[in-house]
Amino acid sequence: MGLIVWIDLILFFLLFALFVYIFASVTITKLHKVYLGFHFSMMLWPFSQFAIKTTDNLEYQLFYVKLAFVDLALLSIGWLLFTLFLTGQSQFLRTTKYAALFIPALIAALIVVYNPKSMFVEPINGGYIVRDYGPLFWLIVSILAAYVVISLFVMTMTLASKIKTPRIKRQVRQVLRGMIVMILFIAADIICNVTSPKSFPVIPGLTSLGILVSVIFFVIAIHRDKVLDIVTIAHQDIIDTITLGILVLDENEIVVEINQSLPPYINLHIGERFNIEVVVPQGESITKTRPFLDSYQESPLNPAEIELTYRVYNAIDPFHVKIQVAPIVVSHTMVGRIITFQDITEIRHLIDETHSQNEVLQRRNQSLITIQQELFETNQKLQRMTITDSLTGCYNRSYLTHQLELKVMKHNRAPEPFTILLLDIDFFKSINDTYGHLAGDDVLRSTVEAIQRTLRKNDILARYGGEEFVIYLPNTDQDGANSLAERIKASVESNKIIVQQVESPISITISMGLLFINHITSEDSQNPQAVLNTLFDAVDKALYQAKNEGRNRIVNAQG
Repeated sequence: MGLIVWIDLILFFLLFALFVYIFASVTITKLHKVYLGFHFSMMLWPFSQFAIKTTDNLEYQLFYVKLAFVDLALLSIGWLLFTLFLTGQSQFLRTTKYAALFIPALIAALIVVYNPKSMFVEPINGGYIVRDYGPLFWLIVSILAAYVVISLFVMTMTLASKIKTPRIKRQVRQVLRGMIVMILFIAADIICNVTSPKSFPVIPGLTSLGILVSVIFFVIAIHRDKVLDIVTIAHQDIIDTITLGILVLDENEIVVEINQSLPPYINLHIGERFNIEVVVPQGESITKTRPFLDSYQESPLNPAEIELTYRVYNAIDPFHVKIQVAPIVVSHTMVGRIITFQDITEIRHLIDETHSQNEVLQRRNQSLITIQQELFETNQKLQRMTITDSLTGCYNRSYLTHQLELKVMKHNRAPEPFTILLLDIDFFKSINDTYGHLAGDDVLRSTVEAIQRTLRKNDILARYGGEEFVIYLPNTDQDGANSLAERIKASVESNKIIVQQVESPISITISMGLLFINHITSEDSQNPQAVLNTLFDAVDKALYQAKNEGRNRIVNAQG
């Protein structure tokens, strides 16, 4: 084999040597991993170009051709990923959208692997050392060129950005040069070896040489501009941009580093010996500062902190600063300290303002609680007023009707017997005529009290109108209803009603109609109002019969 055959292999070994050099000379970070993967993919191209020339086996030659172009697809993705990391756009890779970046390159790789109908590549003179590219080759070149264009766009926007630091722009500019060099060599390879007439001689190694030159640009940027040295670059940036004032001391209390956020009224310089008592302003309470100073001086391995107030000349308000001290320990030995100064003036003002606002809010909340309680009690009263009789305090007719309608509708699903009592005070008109309406009101109230003393917890007493009352007895059979009705009648009859301006107590009797309901048909339960009208009509007839038979008695209705 002549020297031409070995060109790609030589370039491969040079790329491999640079790969080993980068791997051995820098601290590995995420950006290093991206670059090393990118570098490795660049090595495969010259290796594949060399391997094609080392075998006469047609299948092996085709395999190496496919490997070279699959590698080119990976290389295009590597370009874009490396560009995103380099320009500080890596947050895009944390989203689910970044997976779409791989789809075009994957399509290109699949076209290369399957080479349908030799539309990507086909041999010339029985081999792939000299080969002819079909229309799919240009599709693949277009896909890979799109990745390059996107990378160039990202770099160009970074160089035009006003928020990127000069250091980042210098790094991007160096890498952009390498990228342009490689693009020019690849374009030259396509022009000289793909689009030129077949009679022209093949110029080997153009793409491989472009890759090598671009890598040399990268290596220069890595070591001259510290492109990948994230720790070193970030160190000073963090120190200078962090809002905390930072003071670093060695083991002899000598100031070795100060950042730009250190308050100017704490007058310290690098190389000076530090005295902790200097940073404690005059006027601070000794009981507040003494424990901090004792901890600093006598327990250097323990962290310490304190809040101090600085009153600076020409400043209207004082500054509140939180000082924190932490030891720097290496192999169980303290080699220095880090002291941070945090300006908490705004925080202190916010805390004071918050306390003041909290006191106001507490007073307002207490007023709101009082108003809410009053509204609740008012609502309770209004609710009671809507369902109770204002004179006697028992339920009114509308409430009882509503409850009975619900009972009728539920009866078909959960049947249980119930009873309705309709009672009337005997000769109530004569009481009004004899003693007056106020005495009549007293009789109504006292009668309700006497009835309620005999009722059960779930029974409902409602004023039906005038001197008539209705009692609903849920889950009560015929015998139980009769027994309870007798007790009600006896309780009312024995009740002695004391009325103002009347010498002797008044006694009354009641007449009562009783209706026992054991069953309501499903058809009837669909129209509860009609059912109630029927029930009240039946019990009213029983009451009317009790009056006609001489009053002070109970008559069972025919339900």
